[in-house]
Amino acid sequence: MSILIKLYNWYICVIKNNMLNLILFGKPGSGKGTQASLIKNKYNLVHISTGDVFRKNMSNKTDLGMLAKGYMEKGELVPDEVTVNMLKEELEDHLPCEGFIFDGFPRTSYQAEKLDALLTKYSLNIDLTIALDVDNQTLIKRLLNRGKSSGRADDQSKDKINKRLQEYDKKTKPLIEFYTKQNKYKSINGIGEMDDITARIVNLLDNYLNDRG
Repeated sequence: MSILIKLYNWYICVIKNNMLNLILFGKPGSGKGTQASLIKNKYNLVHISTGDVFRKNMSNKTDLGMLAKGYMEKGELVPDEVTVNMLKEELEDHLPCEGFIFDGFPRTSYQAEKLDALLTKYSLNIDLTIALDVDNQTLIKRLLNRGKSSGRADDQSKDKINKRLQEYDKKTKPLIEFYTKQNKYKSINGIGEMDDITARIVNLLDNYLNDRG
């Protein structure tokens, strides 16, 4: 596909307001990754997981990947600018498309502002942020059970799990407030059978799309 045709198709998607751009939130053990894959397939969205994006860039030894690897090897946090530039390349690689589902980014209100600024450059915006609401006791049980087969050390210690959940709450609270002010934050009951949880998300999205027209 030539670059001109690609740009034209993207322009038509934006003008017709056909794109659906989502952020999926969820604490460790909430089933966020599973639901992201299911929703991606249902609505033909591009799933952008920051973990996958980092691994791809480092595996391919891109400039951004090597830059990120350097920070990580020193035990330092990768600057938001590096992550945003990786996301920028992902957006450009997949446009035009039906939309995106972001998983793992943003994690702070500052990152949310960066993501909004990036999307604005392409005349895009976040439509909804969806949080899977699961109580901590249920999450601890899930993670401890997962730890029996995953071998992950941080899934095998109740104290470590509690620390991860507390850290998530601390970082995510301002982010929830950020999207609530934009009237884009929705919470979904994340307890129950996988198909039931998916149905709740689909019902929310279908109602949103119907209202949007």
